[in-house]
Amino acid sequence: MSATLDIAPYVAGALGASGVGVALSRRRELIARWVTWAAAAPIVGGSLYFGAPGATVLAIGLGVIAAFEYARMMRLRHTDAFTLGAVATAAPIVAWVHPTAFNGPAPLLLLPLLAAVPSLTGGDTADGARRTAYVALATPWLVGLAGLVLLGTDALPLCIAVSVADVAAWCGGKTLGRRGPFARKLSPLSPAKTWGGVVGSMLGATAVLALCGCLRPSLLAAVVVGSVVGDLFESMLKRGAGVKDAGSWLPGFGGLLDRIDSLLVAVMIATVLR
Repeated sequence: MSATLDIAPYVAGALGASGVGVALSRRRELIARWVTWAAAAPIVGGSLYFGAPGATVLAIGLGVIAAFEYARMMRLRHTDAFTLGAVATAAPIVAWVHPTAFNGPAPLLLLPLLAAVPSLTGGDTADGARRTAYVALATPWLVGLAGLVLLGTDALPLCIAVSVADVAAWCGGKTLGRRGPFARKLSPLSPAKTWGGVVGSMLGATAVLALCGCLRPSLLAAVVVGSVVGDLFESMLKRGAGVKDAGSWLPGFGGLLDRIDSLLVAVMIATVLR
């Protein structure tokens, strides 16, 4: 709780300063994104202020919304969406009441079987394999949000660092990624992503984690790798589904999944390395 209060002034100051710059830019997309950040900050910070119970509620909320957006994007059935939603609900609760359940690989071995349940019970011979594959792919992705509960006081700095790393990656791409070695593309999945963006992401994450007093190689690696892999992973899914965004309700981002794609991977890595 105290860690959240200690960080709050920095977050408020950063939002205020960036708000002035965004307003002066008069760019609608940037303004929309700033509004989303400003609305999300007290929700995330307020939830994590209450420790494990608050982190559990936050993880469930993010996971359930992301589950249904993912199911819609990948053209899965309602039973698949509810299965993913149930997993996204159960994982944080288990992490809260029985944290050691995530210490071994045993629970993860059951995930592929769980992913097949909707198709098996429905007798879907035509599309069951595809549905099962996509549910199995998303299940550990969503289970990773339980890390918000398991990471304790590191959860809020990680969330802030991921958000700042995304912005810093954009700035790094615009400056360092124009020419030279840092202009090399990361992947055809997202041509705008360059190594200059990775450098910017690393610098932004380092600054935030140092300011929060939790700069460690494991957290820094989680943020940087999560920022890169999470974004590319969702880009791959969206291109395969033929959609631009996972949703359309979140100003400046599209859907919630478009906003937390990096966080999902970063939390997963940070939890494994903790």
